[in-house]
Amino acid sequence: MKAIGLAVTLVIATAFGASAVAEPTVVWETDGLKTPESARADLGGTFAYVANVNGEPTDKDGNGFISKVALKDGKIITLEWATGLNAPKGMGQFGDRLYVSDIDQLVEIDTKTGEILKRYEAAGAKFLNDVAVDPSGRVYVTDMVTNKIWRLAEDNFEVFIDSPELLNPNGLYLQGGDLIVAAWGKMTDGFNTEVPGHLLKISLADKSIENLGDGTPVGNLDGLVRLEDGDYLATDWMAGGVFKIDADGKAEKLIELGQGSADIDYVAADKLLLVPMMSDDKLIAYKLE
Repeated sequence: MKAIGLAVTLVIATAFGASAVAEPTVVWETDGLKTPESARADLGGTFAYVANVNGEPTDKDGNGFISKVALKDGKIITLEWATGLNAPKGMGQFGDRLYVSDIDQLVEIDTKTGEILKRYEAAGAKFLNDVAVDPSGRVYVTDMVTNKIWRLAEDNFEVFIDSPELLNPNGLYLQGGDLIVAAWGKMTDGFNTEVPGHLLKISLADKSIENLGDGTPVGNLDGLVRLEDGDYLATDWMAGGVFKIDADGKAEKLIELGQGSADIDYVAADKLLLVPMMSDDKLIAYKLE
């Protein structure tokens, strides 16, 4: 773990026509993680859970685990807090339960002990990814490869939406009666795309899918959060970096990063953005001014 207090310079405006903006300040970096795919601040606001794939993202090798990292300084509290996972990715919390996607399972973990309480099988799933939990405790999970969104409701885990219009969905954010989706873009050869993805909006009431804005491509989108002003932040895993995207879908590059910037979280009380760098085995915390 390295504490940094470095204020960085301006980012060049992107091809989307947005003006340059000041890059956020790096507060700390945590090294020593193992292929970290996502970070999720605990509801108590003092530490973050980090999902470590610790291998290949589709391997059922039993190597995956969840870490705890202090939000104040990035120190690793417990490296292997919850074990017995394969390739954990997205996480969501409801009360004292942490829900973690794990290839073709949704895993329920006791936040008090780190014990795995239950595994919900997702028959036919290939790459369960991001997780979002609504105020009633229903859990939504993207299956990026098969263009599906699953939902856990009253112990019933089933496909909620199945449509190619999801454009290989990755990040999820619940906003009132809608699901905002960070789409990777239609995959053509492995994880490659001819046209990168953008943000989508799904009505939970009728499951209709529409573009957020005019559908202008942004990137191979991964993590997704929403800021207080209504704008979104989304990572581009393939090209690297964090985009700021407004409600009309207009995007500008906020942070320049290398490949592997994955499933982010935002701690509004501290204006802290958590960015797992999957390819670099680290977690970076940025202060948003």
